[in-house]
Amino acid sequence: MTIRILLIDDHTLFRSGVSALLQRQPDLEVVGEASDGVEGVKRAKQHVPDVILLDLNMPGLSGLETLQLLVEDLPDTAVVMLTVSEDADELTAAMRAGARGFLLKSIDADALVAAIRKAASGQPVITEHMTAKLVEQMRKPAQPSAPSVQSAARTSADALTAREREIVRELARGASNKEIARTLDLAESTVKIHVRNILRKLNLSSRVQVAIYAVGQDGMAGATGERGGN
Repeated sequence: MTIRILLIDDHTLFRSGVSALLQRQPDLEVVGEASDGVEGVKRAKQHVPDVILLDLNMPGLSGLETLQLLVEDLPDTAVVMLTVSEDADELTAAMRAGARGFLLKSIDADALVAAIRKAASGQPVITEHMTAKLVEQMRKPAQPSAPSVQSAARTSADALTAREREIVRELARGASNKEIARTLDLAESTVKIHVRNILRKLNLSSRVQVAIYAVGQDGMAGATGERGGN
């Protein structure tokens, strides 16, 4: 069975090299390429590949933000980060966000091909020396799985951008992503990213907690003020 692959990376020469390497394998087929996250999500929906190789650091929509959209829209597709980053926090964030793997761009050709085949079969794939970093991160004291809203309320509202504060107000009113997108004249995918960033910044786990947080902040759940940028 042929494994269908999508490449998302802002470096054209790197994409071309990886594509040429993979196309030499009889069971691998590169069905598309994209130079940024927005185009990558579009092509992923178009081709529905088995495996996506995704760069972590890209201009515009970041690798992690792109990953979040891909995992939500294509839950059966294995997304593997292919990056130069050896940062343990980025590794942990990617795996928690749903990445099937985390590989360094220094990986040799045979190892990359083998990793793609494993990822397509449902196995996690992580560059060997990064595995130790992941284990070390997991050994750190765990954060509460359901942080209290009171704890989040102590977080400075300055951590939120003007646009995020607008979205918090809309969440406090019980608006859906589609309704928020219509009200604020944004793409629904952009709203999804903002909501995830709000949850992360406030250390909350649900939209309901965000709504409660907003009620507890002076003016946060009141009338919207000036609108900020995206």
